[in-house]
Amino acid sequence: MPPDYSLPAMQVVRELIRRKAKHLRLLGVPVLGMCADLLIGAGCVDEVETSAVSLGEAGLAPRFSEAVEKDRLKVKDTTCPAIHTGLQATEKGVPFMPIGGILGSDLLKNRNDWKVGGDPFSGKDILLVKAIQPDIALFHVRWVDDAGNAWVGRRKELATIAHASKQTFVTFEEKKAGDMLEDELLAPGVISSTYISAVAPAQRGAWPLGAPGMYDIDDAHLQLYARAARTQEGFQRYLEDYVFQDASV
Repeated sequence: MPPDYSLPAMQVVRELIRRKAKHLRLLGVPVLGMCADLLIGAGCVDEVETSAVSLGEAGLAPRFSEAVEKDRLKVKDTTCPAIHTGLQATEKGVPFMPIGGILGSDLLKNRNDWKVGGDPFSGKDILLVKAIQPDIALFHVRWVDDAGNAWVGRRKELATIAHASKQTFVTFEEKKAGDMLEDELLAPGVISSTYISAVAPAQRGAWPLGAPGMYDIDDAHLQLYARAARTQEGFQRYLEDYVFQDASV
């Protein structure tokens, strides 16, 4: 799942909670936000792998924080570059990729899937990050076209997720006629339908987060959520008001 600023599929997140999904493992690319906090608070998640979970300017992610403090959630700590490197390894069809800048960090003590190897050119140690292949990539976009392509604009991390994942599910705001890959201006921001498993319309599907060019993050609502989710009781009231009643429509 992408971070809050990069088109998370919030409508799907709410539906997962309504369906009482269980035992999810979330990968943040490279961080997680409200989407993860909601799923964690609702008891849908067993494990997260991410470099951070935060509500940004609204503060800490309260349901995530409590779940970690009470040992109800497994956390695989990582870094932003390590996540991107692991996904790019899968994208390029290789079992691992080297990365600099992490050697000497305490992260290595808890990551048995990372290995230190020798740089064949300099002989120096370098960290080797195992390829990451998510089961499902999930995000929201502004446009899907008649050919099944999805436009993500400059959110290139979404393309990396789609390329690396076994399946990619996309919700969209608007259907665009034709084939965007034939449009010189739009094509650089398009993910080919080759990498997309299924699409579904969802107007305001990223709300209360934003969809660039259509609507901004609802900062007031994010603050409302941050206050409510400080307690389990407040979080449950939030679910009743904004998830089970689907207040986004």
